[in-house]
Amino acid sequence: MLGPSTWRYINRTRVTHPNLFLTYTVYRVLRVLLNSQPSLSYTSYVHISRHLCLPHLRPQLTQRSKTAIMLSYEMKPPLSLLNPNMPSGSGSLMWFRKGLRVHDNPALEYASRGSACVYPLFVIDPHYMELDPNAYSPGSTRAGINRIRFLLESLADLDSSLKKLGSRLLVLKGEPSEVLIRCLNEWDVRKLCFEYDTDPYYQALDDKVKNYASAAGIEVFSPVSHTIFDPADIIVKNGGRPPLSYQSFLKLAGEPSFSLSVELSWMPPVGDVGRCEILQVPTLKELGYVEKHQDEFTPFRGGESEALRRLRESLSDKEWVANFEKPKGDPSAYIKPATTVLSPYLKFGCLSSRYFYQCLKDVYKNVKRHTSPPVSLVGQLLWREFFYTVAFGTPNFDEMKGNKICKQIPWNDDDNLLAAWREARTGYPWIDAIMVQLRKWGWMHHLARHSVACFLTRGDLFVHWEKGRDIFERLLIDSDWAINNGNWLWLSCSSFFYQYNRIYSPISFGRKYDPSGNYIRHFLPILKDMPKEYIYEPWTAPLSVQTKAKCIIGRDYPKPVVSHDTASYECRKKMGEAYALNQRLNGLVSEEDLRKLRRKFDEDEDKQEPKPRRQRQKLIK
Repeated sequence: MLGPSTWRYINRTRVTHPNLFLTYTVYRVLRVLLNSQPSLSYTSYVHISRHLCLPHLRPQLTQRSKTAIMLSYEMKPPLSLLNPNMPSGSGSLMWFRKGLRVHDNPALEYASRGSACVYPLFVIDPHYMELDPNAYSPGSTRAGINRIRFLLESLADLDSSLKKLGSRLLVLKGEPSEVLIRCLNEWDVRKLCFEYDTDPYYQALDDKVKNYASAAGIEVFSPVSHTIFDPADIIVKNGGRPPLSYQSFLKLAGEPSFSLSVELSWMPPVGDVGRCEILQVPTLKELGYVEKHQDEFTPFRGGESEALRRLRESLSDKEWVANFEKPKGDPSAYIKPATTVLSPYLKFGCLSSRYFYQCLKDVYKNVKRHTSPPVSLVGQLLWREFFYTVAFGTPNFDEMKGNKICKQIPWNDDDNLLAAWREARTGYPWIDAIMVQLRKWGWMHHLARHSVACFLTRGDLFVHWEKGRDIFERLLIDSDWAINNGNWLWLSCSSFFYQYNRIYSPISFGRKYDPSGNYIRHFLPILKDMPKEYIYEPWTAPLSVQTKAKCIIGRDYPKPVVSHDTASYECRKKMGEAYALNQRLNGLVSEEDLRKLRRKFDEDEDKQEPKPRRQRQKLIK
């Protein structure tokens, strides 16, 4: 009786809001049933409602829940809703957040179906977009200027696509839930459509808006289309817990089953906007941003059109697609990056992950052999699904404290070391060049990200992964809440990966890919004349060589902030003691336990340091 999309909705709500399920959700699901099965009796609805609830909640089917059921049964929808292709005379509001595309957009398709008018809306959210004049680089508190520019380009491209369909993008400013509620009051709307989002920030917003819309008798349609799988489905299959390994995720997920959304050839016109002051897609200047002079900007332009162009370009080389192996990419390749660079387009939903997945599968069907997960391109999409699922099912996923899957480690609280790392002043050219690329481009190769994340945390500086995460979150154009946090947990050996003795060398790892140091010379031009023998360790160059290269270490380029041999040895020792503490206390480490271990670390540093035993380390070269 229930279709796959309805069951996905049910399972997702059972995981996220079990206590609300007996009121709002029972009402909502039964309204969906009523639209599709109007001849069912009231007794059948009550029977179905009991099976919608989690088993331990079934006895709690109170009078309040029965009232919700009765309301859903008595509020017979008009025939136009039973036949979605029949114009209803009322409008739909399509709320864009991510999913900034026309292709494979089921929320947009549903909003357009059977509606006399559609209001395609994007809200400029001060939470992400408001200028922060005190930030360490241009942008807002939460987003650097590269990501804001990428978003505005994506919105302009979406507006252009909508205009080709006979519509346009409506832009408003303000707190999104307040703006949405005002629009629902002002406009003739009977359907509210938006793509489901697992981020905690949007979960809270969506609950507020959905509750208001439901009380107002407005239908809410929020399909899962930002990911290939519905994270709630995977968690339900795993007994209510997220799988914590990639292989267990693959086993649970199986092969995806989805149908791409119908491609739109036209859209209903925009309705009367009343007193709302509609904006055009703003420019950076109109948002208050004054771009400082910079010799280089991100080469990646936002928007669905650019995403599809890049996808076509990548897929045109079928041999490259078939043989792609993630560990074999070159992190120093910057003229032509060694990956698809589709991550920012997936982040903003300019490219449908489902469409990307289908395109890759089509390529695989037409080649003799191809790589497989976890290293293949499909494998990379499934890594994204894995992190989305774990993040969705793990409370406090973005924190160390209160996060049950995260090792409790007494990291350093050294803002000077953090600033040196952020501002490319560590004295290690490989690390600093990567951080300059991050600041200028808002993107770098995943192995470059691994290098600098390891260096900041367990490799050399022992600074808290949350602080590095915050900097990545602000500066990356592809910053994604689930993936960014998941990768920092992984690379700091706080979760998922526990071989803390495997360290990315800030010297030999980059040299393996780029022995001449061309990547460093590009992003750190102060070192452009340094001989290749010293480009990764310029402090070892004789003064005469430094003088000839016009780069005196300690004056023109900083000395190393730490000795890698000593610092990595100490980090490894600290990680071992922290792991032992977590094991001894079965993960129930208190603040006082961490303070005691922190004091021990400080006392050990005050003592004479033993000679590093490098043979016990495993450097990733």
